[in-house]
Amino acid sequence: MNTLRSTPTPRAAATVHTVAANDAHARVGNAAAVKAILAGSAASLVGIGLARFAYTPLLPAMIHDQWFPASSVASLGAANLAGYLIGALSGRAMARYASPVMVMRLMMLLASVSFLACAFPLSEVWFFVWRLVSGVAGGAIMVLVSGVVLHHVPVERRGIASGAIFLGIGLGVVLSGTLVPLMQTYSLRAAWLSIGAVALLMTLATWAAWPAQDKADTPATLASLQRPRRLAAPVKRLLVQYGLMAVGLVPEMMFLVDYVSRGLHHGGGLGAGAWVAYGLGAMAGPLLYGMAADRFGARAAIRAALLGQVLAVLALTQAVQPALLLLIAAAIGSFPAGAVPLALARVHELVPEAHARQAMWSRATVAFALTQAVSGYAYSSLYGATGGHHLVLFAIGGVAFLVTFALDARGQDPRPLAAV
Repeated sequence: MNTLRSTPTPRAAATVHTVAANDAHARVGNAAAVKAILAGSAASLVGIGLARFAYTPLLPAMIHDQWFPASSVASLGAANLAGYLIGALSGRAMARYASPVMVMRLMMLLASVSFLACAFPLSEVWFFVWRLVSGVAGGAIMVLVSGVVLHHVPVERRGIASGAIFLGIGLGVVLSGTLVPLMQTYSLRAAWLSIGAVALLMTLATWAAWPAQDKADTPATLASLQRPRRLAAPVKRLLVQYGLMAVGLVPEMMFLVDYVSRGLHHGGGLGAGAWVAYGLGAMAGPLLYGMAADRFGARAAIRAALLGQVLAVLALTQAVQPALLLLIAAAIGSFPAGAVPLALARVHELVPEAHARQAMWSRATVAFALTQAVSGYAYSSLYGATGGHHLVLFAIGGVAFLVTFALDARGQDPRPLAAV
């Protein structure tokens, strides 16, 4: 009996080859996207998670070991916020003279060096400069990282991808709440050096993980971008909202540990535990909020998050039980890092064109950095004027969240804007 064997036609063979090639290309693209997300997460960990938040648990030890007077230690901490604003303003300008990827690498390296330099308090000027430098690195990273990474991620997954990028902020908080106290048992200098070693390790480990430079992101193209001619009403509203979010989250970020340990008389142990819980929330927040933005849309997710923060702040003013305080700390901690992917997703909804979107995100980051720095100094002054009355500060933050929600509730959501 003859066995009939079908021979694939040239068209069928070409189709099979094309499908196989597309599958292979998709696998390579997914791998590159994962590597880019990991690099972005490392950048947010080094430039923001450690550069900003590791200073909080170090501050009491710096005063105790008499590195600087107490008043100087507070102002030196604020240098990072000032540097963050400078970095947010100058990040895109840096990318005109070097590729955005190279700027990211250099900023991570610069932040790592700043930690090592702070291990040697040669003078207040020396320390101020390096704290300022760490802030500049963080601001530039925040402006550029989404444009570098999300271009390689499918549109429908950008919410959770941006959440994964800013997961590093929460990880930095957790590290600062665990590694720093551990290393302080040896010395304050050892704590600073350990932070620098972790940052340098992350920088070198992800040096080759950044995606290849895209033609759309070349310095020449960035330099040729025109400034946005005008901002549409929904975009203006988002800028105001993002700034108000900073006003709302700053008092808890600055005074949560002090409130739990001294204001409620629970002691430093529970205060440190609240800081770690805050950090765990900061790790979960970006992913959860990013997933919510993908599933329900950024505007609906922002509304839900704002209402959640209002309730959390209200609960904080009433709670006294340690377990409940830790739970509230985690809920509050989810927002500072989680607000970033929410705002970024909203920018993607409103501004579809890539370069206009990058410009808009730069503006949003500047608005956040400016209000964060100004409100930080304002809250500190009010804290002193009221004799350390935490509840007044928390109430102002809660009102800022309510106002932000009220702004978002106005009007209908428009179709995506072609330009800003």
